[in-house]
Amino acid sequence: MGKYVVAGISQLETIVKVDKIPIEYREITAGNDFIHTEMGGDAYNETLALTWLGDEVKFMSVVGKEENLEFFNPNKRMVTIETDYIEKVLNDTPTSVILYSADRQEQIFEDLKDIRNAKFDMNMAIPLIAESDMVVLGNVNFCRPLIAVAKEYKKPIAVNVHRYDEQKEEYNQEFLENATFLYFSDDTITGDPFDFVKSMADKYPAEIIILGQGKDGLIMYDRKKNANLHYNSVKTNEVVNTAGAGNALFSCFLHCYCHTLDANTAIKDAILFASYKIGYLGTSNGFMTEEQLAQWRSLIWGSATPLT
Repeated sequence: MGKYVVAGISQLETIVKVDKIPIEYREITAGNDFIHTEMGGDAYNETLALTWLGDEVKFMSVVGKEENLEFFNPNKRMVTIETDYIEKVLNDTPTSVILYSADRQEQIFEDLKDIRNAKFDMNMAIPLIAESDMVVLGNVNFCRPLIAVAKEYKKPIAVNVHRYDEQKEEYNQEFLENATFLYFSDDTITGDPFDFVKSMADKYPAEIIILGQGKDGLIMYDRKKNANLHYNSVKTNEVVNTAGAGNALFSCFLHCYCHTLDANTAIKDAILFASYKIGYLGTSNGFMTEEQLAQWRSLIWGSATPLT
């Protein structure tokens, strides 16, 4: 079991299944079970994924001053996450609406409210980081002070940059320069994906850089092996909704890598984990346990050996 501090955005998410994107205008669209609302966000989803895998997670986030923290732990879910380190400092909780279609197209509307001005209580953060094995950060302003604390205590830093924007690279500079593990999605990558990953590896010192490519798999750069390799996706479930797949993949990779120190083994397990997750509706649903992961590992990769 690893000990993680995960810090970043939590948001209320509404996911709507549509026929196609862009959508056609209708005065009203009615149906059954095609709108799903729950708590989500990168950091929240990463916390859930690591918790399902058996890790101890200290989750740090910010929400609206009037938010009900019970939303973070719905009654039917089998795992519970701590809410002791979620600070009610925003005017309102960030909110998003995700439209998704059968052909895996997505359109996302995101309202981050006043999150850019939020700050953590560092007196609370320091002892949590000191006792952790790794610090997993979102690239949002209130996470910046945690970088210096993680470096002071010599903790590896993992950063989910998600959508790369060249114009915002300066904004992300502090995260990029200090991360041991980096994750990007290829949603906004226009050039050759291998060249993009290599350019990030040339600019920044991360040991591992992962570029998620959806149904096409991913590219992973491993500095120790000087390898920049493509991995195909696998199928464990019928695809229901791909939102949150990147968070699941990155979380599982970090979990497995901390156990094995073998990036190749860890990324294969992460691909399995994400493949299973996209068979469920909602960004915070569909996570495997360690036992389920071992079973799928045996079926797909031919090895059921548990992580040690």
